[in-house]
Amino acid sequence: MTDTALPPVPDIIRSAYATLVVTDLAEARRFWVDLLGFVVTFEDSSAIYLRGYDELAHHNLILRAGREAAAGPLGFRVRSAADLGRAQAYFGALGCRYERLPAGAVRGLGEVIRVEDPLGFLIDFFDRSDHPERLQQRYDLRRGAEIARFDHFNICVPDVPRAYDYYSGLGFGLSETIEDGQTLYAAWMYRKQTVHDMAFTGGAGPRLHHLGFFAHEAHAVLRICDIIGSLHIEEHIERGPGRHGVSNAFYVYLRDPDGHRLEIYTSDYYTGDPDHPVLRWSVQDPRRRDFWGNAVIPSWYTEASAVLSLDGKLQPVTEIEQQAESAVRVGADGYTAPAGLVE
Repeated sequence: MTDTALPPVPDIIRSAYATLVVTDLAEARRFWVDLLGFVVTFEDSSAIYLRGYDELAHHNLILRAGREAAAGPLGFRVRSAADLGRAQAYFGALGCRYERLPAGAVRGLGEVIRVEDPLGFLIDFFDRSDHPERLQQRYDLRRGAEIARFDHFNICVPDVPRAYDYYSGLGFGLSETIEDGQTLYAAWMYRKQTVHDMAFTGGAGPRLHHLGFFAHEAHAVLRICDIIGSLHIEEHIERGPGRHGVSNAFYVYLRDPDGHRLEIYTSDYYTGDPDHPVLRWSVQDPRRRDFWGNAVIPSWYTEASAVLSLDGKLQPVTEIEQQAESAVRVGADGYTAPAGLVE
């Protein structure tokens, strides 16, 4: 079937939640709740449903107990119930496997269309959520990193142009890239009016590179680093704090007890104008990954979370099908001075 013959795509509003399989739920709770300060909406012996203080939906992170650490479904909110039907028809026409889950099958949500997408990731589409107590002004409850909300997924894919084409077909806008005259190394794409809901890192995949969570102020990023240092658990800090070139985010990257990577960040920008210009970074510019030119550590390019199939098995990983960004030995990756932005 050609693209012109495909049914209409669902109207995706935003990235909404992620699911992580963890091998020790109590240890994961200590990290995500006691240390980072996420709010528990619901928990039992098999799963914990978490959210940030600004989140008005039931959850934006599910921690689910399992034998092997992995990333489960990544959730997108769609505009209406009709868009669930559009998602089913669209991905069915692409030849993707999917299932339709009744309301409540994912706790706190209405009906869900779960798809194993063309890139090999599990994607949930939903249009309705329960609304827990508002906590934006419960400053007395805030602790840890004072997480406000979920912001984005970053995924490892062996073919970045293919991922870009697929998400363009779903109606995503493009905010920034890393590229040169021959190769697209990474791309940042959005549905809500921020820098990204989905980003692609070129590498063996499908794997989940990281989950991005927004905090309102830079001091929250620094505060969680100080807390981690005070507790002598600095091994959980993988990279940063620093300032990205791409997105302008002030960030820190952490690894949870199972190695899942998360970003806590602030200070990105508005992308809602219909003629929003794409910012294209040269792969030769060391400021692209860190605006201050700090080196990117090897684990950033080599390590990521395995992902589950619709059958609940680990997806096989395909090695990168294009030149890797980590192979470009310049600036923040160790060598020469920047060459500037791509015109």
